[in-house]
Amino acid sequence: MLVGPDAAIVFDRKVRSTYMSNVYDFYKPDMSSEYPTVDGPLSNQCYLQALDKCFKLYFEKANKLTKGTSLDTFDAIVFHAPYCKLVQKSIARLQLLNYLQSSDNQNNDSFKALENYKNVKLEETYNDRELEKLLLTLSKRTFDQKTDPSLMLARTVGNMYTASLYASITSLLLSESADSLANKKLLLFSYGSGLAASMFSARVTSDQTVLSKLLKGIADIPNRLSRRSKVSAEVFEEALNLREKTHNVAPYKPIGSLDQLVAGTYFLTA
Repeated sequence: MLVGPDAAIVFDRKVRSTYMSNVYDFYKPDMSSEYPTVDGPLSNQCYLQALDKCFKLYFEKANKLTKGTSLDTFDAIVFHAPYCKLVQKSIARLQLLNYLQSSDNQNNDSFKALENYKNVKLEETYNDRELEKLLLTLSKRTFDQKTDPSLMLARTVGNMYTASLYASITSLLLSESADSLANKKLLLFSYGSGLAASMFSARVTSDQTVLSKLLKGIADIPNRLSRRSKVSAEVFEEALNLREKTHNVAPYKPIGSLDQLVAGTYFLTA
């Protein structure tokens, strides 16, 4: 990822929000093991709590600069994607946050189904399954139009951790032509367990030369995905066992077949 002048995607200034908290939802207490200790339900709640905090601060900042900024301002809403269902629940969560954001929303007929939650405390809603079901229904159109196109890589590759949000942006870029992407406004949510999260926004350039250059650089991704090799569960297990045995081993000389590496791939020999 390159950051510099003449960018194809331009970050908005003075609106980014960040939230951090010291929590043990996903961490590595045993450095002799490559596997983390995970509390799944806590991790999900931490993600949504961070989304709540970042949403509130982002839209406070954004509305000071441009009054009336809301979810409707954005053409796409893109997330760090541990798994796709959590992203869908996050869009649903934003439906509630958007409703609570202003009295105008609360007087809008499209939000009428949420009237009973007008005075709800957010911290009491994380495990409210009835509310979640309602929000998933209300947010389906938003999810389908503004978020689902960004989940191609998350569905085909899985969680990329640090790269996850940027893989989602890549998926979004692959889903449309340069003409249709030009000037689109993106709302972005980045997250890391432990935890730290940020919400920020960006605009896709209208410069077709710059944008086409970016799209050309990622155009081969679907083709590369289609060329992946399917292996048996036994082969996958062997690879995991090798990683476990060699974790933290030094010195170490890598072993394994090079047959599956595409031309131009860099690899370590020692």
